[in-house]
Amino acid sequence: MEKLFFGTAGTPLGSKGTDSISGIRKVHELGLGCMELEFVRGVKMGEKTALEVGKAAKELDVKLSVHAPYYINLNAEGEKLYASRERIMDSARIGHICGAKSVVIHAAFYQGQPKRDVYERVRNQFAGMCGELRDEGVDMTLRVETMGRGSQFGSLEEVLEITEVEGVLPCIDFSHLHAINGRNNSEEEFAQILAKVEDKLGREGLNDMHIHVSGIKYSEKGEKNHLVFEESDFNYRELSKVFSDFAIKGLVICESPNLETDALKLKKEYDRKHENS
Repeated sequence: MEKLFFGTAGTPLGSKGTDSISGIRKVHELGLGCMELEFVRGVKMGEKTALEVGKAAKELDVKLSVHAPYYINLNAEGEKLYASRERIMDSARIGHICGAKSVVIHAAFYQGQPKRDVYERVRNQFAGMCGELRDEGVDMTLRVETMGRGSQFGSLEEVLEITEVEGVLPCIDFSHLHAINGRNNSEEEFAQILAKVEDKLGREGLNDMHIHVSGIKYSEKGEKNHLVFEESDFNYRELSKVFSDFAIKGLVICESPNLETDALKLKKEYDRKHENS
């Protein structure tokens, strides 16, 4: 990726329409650079629409990614596992037609099982899916998201280790990492997270980041819901400084309820710090 792009999780609130093409146009109009296509309730976009979405994004130079449906558990069995795999595969296939490069995935639940056993099952599922996508000529990176609750697969260590599977990279959700324990909310802690990414993936990993961020409400059990920055204790200003300090590249997707407002706020902070660095 040539630089760090900021954008929204789905169509910006100020768009003239709620469809993806309206969202892409609004992202461009706002001076943002990317948008995540939210397939979280199911992959309901057809191939014809996907081609039109891809054409609009290419014309306006808006980078796209995809968020796969929430209803995924690669630690399931039988029909539930099969359905989870198909939701990921369908997200990748339609995303590829749109010109997106990544699919963000909430991978699994531990369900009281040993974490190492769950890791092996999840890793094997990703290895199989990545192989199938390569065979189909679908050039998409599957990104395992760091999660905000202890019941969910997706610690920082897990999403970095699973990159041993070719075609898998992390989606670092800094707000989720903060919500897990109330920590990971300072310049030093943000820097430690990116240092771990670099240790595992090298400079190449920092040049191809996919990041989620928002204000967040949490309890001792972890994430409760997203908030706008100003209603949250999340330290987005220090995060933007660390982005600049590490000279990362890739996509930063804002998931705050006010979407473009906080995306622009974070971009403004980053641009100011980046220009002065």
